Amino acid sequence: MFWGDTVTDEVVKRYKSVIDSGKPIIIRDEKTASGRVHVGSLRSATLHATVAELLKEKGIAHEFVFEINDFDPMDGLPTYLDKTEYEQHLGKPLCNIPSPEEGAIHFAECYGGEYVRVLESIGYTPTVTRASEQYKSGKMNDVIRTALLKRDIIRKIYKEESGGERPETWYPLNVVCENCGKISTTSVTGFDGEKVTYICRENAVEWTKGCKYEGTISPYDGHAKLPWKVEWAAKFKVYGVHFEGAGKDHYTKGGSRQVANRIAKEVFDYEPPYGVANEFFLIGGAKMSSSKGAGVSAREIAALLPPHILRLLLIKSDIGRQVNFDPEGDAIPVLFDHYDKIATKYWAGEKDDDARVFSLSHREEDSALLEQRYLPRFSTMAFIVQMPHLELFAEVERIKEVPLTDADKKEIKLRAQFAHIWLEKAASDDFIFKLQTELPADAKNITSAQREAILSLITGFEALPAWTGLDIHSAIHAVRESSGLTPKELFAPLYLALLGKDSGPKLGWFLSTLDKVFVLKRFGEVVS
Repeated sequence: MFWGDTVTDEVVKRYKSVIDSGKPIIIRDEKTASGRVHVGSLRSATLHATVAELLKEKGIAHEFVFEINDFDPMDGLPTYLDKTEYEQHLGKPLCNIPSPEEGAIHFAECYGGEYVRVLESIGYTPTVTRASEQYKSGKMNDVIRTALLKRDIIRKIYKEESGGERPETWYPLNVVCENCGKISTTSVTGFDGEKVTYICRENAVEWTKGCKYEGTISPYDGHAKLPWKVEWAAKFKVYGVHFEGAGKDHYTKGGSRQVANRIAKEVFDYEPPYGVANEFFLIGGAKMSSSKGAGVSAREIAALLPPHILRLLLIKSDIGRQVNFDPEGDAIPVLFDHYDKIATKYWAGEKDDDARVFSLSHREEDSALLEQRYLPRFSTMAFIVQMPHLELFAEVERIKEVPLTDADKKEIKLRAQFAHIWLEKAASDDFIFKLQTELPADAKNITSAQREAILSLITGFEALPAWTGLDIHSAIHAVRESSGLTPKELFAPLYLALLGKDSGPKLGWFLSTLDKVFVLKRFGEVVS
């Protein structure tokens, strides 16, 4: 069974009474917008969005809430920020820090908004909230008061679950300093039921300095925030969450989810929501940022793929399995190939998990993509767009061997568009091809066996009645068999003569796209 169906069925089973009452199932996810959001965060978003979509499919009332956590402090500087400008803001809530780009009201909105736009582009449409709004509106007031009054219970849970010791004087709250605006450096020293006393400690953390200010203030309405694990549990209650998962690192023994679950029950009297762990999304192309100027943010990966292909990448593997994706390698052509494979199964009427994944890979507005059409291989498209002598539609129609439909042409244009993007932004030199106008000098460095084989090829090519990919392939295969050369030994000098590198697309098809006289002349130069 598709993993999304398994998780959703469990949600329905656990919350049958809520569903029967007509109340919506609340699904929640969040991300701290401390910089460009890594593509790995899309795995968590996919978990929650998929459950929301499948509840909708079942006709079950629900709400998918995504929170931009903009009230966390800035605790580090991304490398792309001006250190001189932003170092002064370390320790402040993200919502109180200027945006590094025009058009956003503050730092967190800049990067949080960018991430939300990515979610929306692939059809994930949550209700978007901000942590600062929850605090400033007073929605967090009751849980703040409860946490302060039950701080000893929280201390006990920390110790028992994760071994974390907190002194008896500790309070689970950080105030926004009235003097310097920092939140990371403050410690609450007392609570009289209405207000807290606090001090902004100079050396509370290693990465910024506090101002030593001491004050008294109400902890409510956005003047303070709860520490992470307490805040997570508090938000379960404030939002009324039924389903919320997280990355697998949060689900370790003694980890943040285990601590938050106990705090939810024992401090806030709230049954923690059902949730599952999602595995990590890794980027294999470590050199991507330096070689192409691209990175690994959600926005940058989303720019490389059309929405339905990105959705496929995100849902095709079980949520508990790691995804390793390398845009520089052949991962994108292989991903398109996988789409083509499961499309064939869906169009054949099969009802397995692959067909289910194909259906769910498309946004509601992409229903036309569920209809059958010709799917040219992405790797082939990536080569065609690099060959100026080839006309796109004519060449694909030659491969298809029947006239193209309007739906075929739309697909071809889409794949050509993203082939150009991939080649420009991510593809390694292994996938970059240029037809050589003159014979590369290295192409003549061949063995006597290779020379004899190429002479035989020339003779065989001259005798071909038709210059087709199949006929060319047969002639090449016959020469290789008789020569005793390995495929690489025979193909490498041919590719080198034409493309300046020792590999390329399928040789028979490639040669068929070139003028026969040109090919014979070029191979003749190799053996002359």
